[in-house]
Amino acid sequence: MTMPPPVEPLWRIYTTLVKYPILRTRIRARMRQELFKRGIITPQDFEARVREEAILSQQREGVPRYGDPEDVWEARRERIRSYLTDVYFATYLPIELFEEIVKEVLAEKRPQVLDMDITFNPEVAPFSTLMEYASLYAQMPPEEQEKHQAHIQEIKASIIRRIISDQLAYVTIARKWLTLEDLLTIAKRKIGPGKIGGKAAGVVLAYRILKSYADPDIQQHIRMPESYFIGADVIYAFMTYNDLMKWADQKYKPPEKIREEYPRLREEFLRGRFPPDIENALRELLEHIGKRPIIVRSSSLLEDNFGMSFAGKYESHFLPNQEDDLETRLRNLTRAIASVYASALSLDPLLYRRERNLLDYDERLAILLQFVEGERHGAYFFPQAAGVAFSRNLFRWSPQIRMEDGFVRMVWGLGTRAVERVGDDYPRLVALSHPTLRPEVTAQEIRRYSQRYIDLLDLENNAYKTLPIHEVIHRQYPVLRYIFSLDEGGYLAPLHSTFVPQARLQDLVVTFDEWLRRTPFVSRMQRILKTLERYYERPVDIEFTACITNPRDPHPEVDITILQCRPQSHFQEEPVHIPADLPEEDVVLETWGVVPHGRVEGITHVIFVTPEGYRRLTTSAHRRALIHAIHQLNALFKGKSFICVGPGRWGTRNPDLGVSVGFADIYNARALIELSSRRFGIAAEPSFGTHFFQDLIEARIYPLAVDLDHPRTRFARAFFYETPNRLLELLEDVPESLRDVLRVIRVKDYRAARTLTLLMNADEGRAVAFVETRSSERR
Repeated sequence: MTMPPPVEPLWRIYTTLVKYPILRTRIRARMRQELFKRGIITPQDFEARVREEAILSQQREGVPRYGDPEDVWEARRERIRSYLTDVYFATYLPIELFEEIVKEVLAEKRPQVLDMDITFNPEVAPFSTLMEYASLYAQMPPEEQEKHQAHIQEIKASIIRRIISDQLAYVTIARKWLTLEDLLTIAKRKIGPGKIGGKAAGVVLAYRILKSYADPDIQQHIRMPESYFIGADVIYAFMTYNDLMKWADQKYKPPEKIREEYPRLREEFLRGRFPPDIENALRELLEHIGKRPIIVRSSSLLEDNFGMSFAGKYESHFLPNQEDDLETRLRNLTRAIASVYASALSLDPLLYRRERNLLDYDERLAILLQFVEGERHGAYFFPQAAGVAFSRNLFRWSPQIRMEDGFVRMVWGLGTRAVERVGDDYPRLVALSHPTLRPEVTAQEIRRYSQRYIDLLDLENNAYKTLPIHEVIHRQYPVLRYIFSLDEGGYLAPLHSTFVPQARLQDLVVTFDEWLRRTPFVSRMQRILKTLERYYERPVDIEFTACITNPRDPHPEVDITILQCRPQSHFQEEPVHIPADLPEEDVVLETWGVVPHGRVEGITHVIFVTPEGYRRLTTSAHRRALIHAIHQLNALFKGKSFICVGPGRWGTRNPDLGVSVGFADIYNARALIELSSRRFGIAAEPSFGTHFFQDLIEARIYPLAVDLDHPRTRFARAFFYETPNRLLELLEDVPESLRDVLRVIRVKDYRAARTLTLLMNADEGRAVAFVETRSSERR
């Protein structure tokens, strides 16, 4: 059969009457149905003709037979399929029938799905066609949808794989819970090609599960911030447009080279511009959202994965977004996105991927744009509460605490202080099984381990700021009594009224005591975590904000906004028995309090940063040299069992409070022991709940805080200070300033033919490190 020429009048009528793709799809499906029903051509012959013409078009373009990528090949076939439908119909059937089909489609109260349209295959159909079919089904009433559930599930799975995630574990769960309306909304709010990435996928799925299956009170009071997405493929468009693909091979370079080149790489990314279509879409988005504060977050294809969280590996940027000039706001937004893109090529995430054999994965970064949750108070914008919650409590400071009831780490203001180890500052730690049972005992300890600074957005100065809480507290703050307690010297008292004398504001302490006692927050968070764990089929952690909506009511209500949800990294619990008869001379370290649960055996070396020596490192150059030396030792000891011991917080951003290593500097260690004492002015708050903590858990590195001032602590100075220092035998060109700061202890120098074993029992709140002849077999 010779293909006839198209009939022009028919096409003009068609385009005049029908301007919308979804209607064109439905009309063409009806046209093919008539062709097949009347015997003009069979469905099989029609599809064979589509394939034949598609191959001929490839030949005309000089494309090899199988040279098209899958999506291009399917788009090619879809265009030819549409063309042939028009041609055959115009040639063999009357125009009156065409007009009748158009009128029927336009007049339909609800869409019809044509079972006879065999040309549609969700797995290979062009994305626009796939979304048109999704829209058709979404418009159906529930009883009609039920008749087509198999096809709907197939369409949902295909859409999820194309725009959200192709992880089988995620697709299996998401297909059950995400609705067609959810998927259509994501597609509508996505800028550019590619998937929306793991972080965006996690929050969308968690919100839908809770809205569908959580208790009615949770469904009423759960929120998700308004969100927009930049597809993961846009990063390559950005890099190509700005001649940045030369940096794409950073992941295969030595760590020293990655670290050395990163400042120049980042500067080049920050100078970049987006292709005009993406830039225009971002401009339209800013026009749409106005001056709402936003946060620019990474959402990589591997991020928040089932088994690896990438927690804190990539940058996030808060944008107050208050400039009057739209182009200035656009520059700030594109610069923030470029900075997030650059962070994907920094040392920490690349080594994180290297250690997990993920370097060869094509890790692209999508971007998640969210409205910042909070309220305006004068010039400042921040939430009443924010933090991170875990469905499993891995660090129990009392035998009463139940691991399965979860744990919360919360702060006043933006949640950055809850997920990062920043400054001489502490979040409120909440065991959801016993929310008023604190790790601290006395009022002095509670105040010492309380929050002193708040992160917020200064809308008048268009800046992200960290301020002392007493510069922000206002006596008329509506939820003052729920967040603060009054230090009365020997005890902390609740605020029984909203009036606090100006002179007493300095005595306010962030405790969240009344928030935990008088609102449904604890019960609600506990049930949220259990619900998500049940349907994720594994422990989870979430980032959240919370807001008391009626603080003057005797029964205050709390809204909880889910910002992020991912599978929780956790140690596999195993029985740990600490022998009661350990010889005194074999114990090198013993501590009581909040400890993890697990064991490290066969330890041959200890990297020890002396507290006294560390205090003498007053310049940033000396501290950088220390971190570099630890980094070298970490690489040198790969495959060996070693631990790190040092003052204050490992991984802190403030070098005055501990050793500011990154994960890339210590990832081969088996434990990080954090020493605190009034003698050297550093308190080592346990790091659990932070992004750094997540890294340690995934790598099975145990964090252990040791208070040297505690009367039950044992610390063998002979082991740590009097053994030979093997540093100079292992590293060359060690600066003189480090030689009494960094000690490398070989365990057999302390006791011949011995190794060190570290046993930690969370139920007893006790950890012991001791030497023995061989690795312990005790269970």
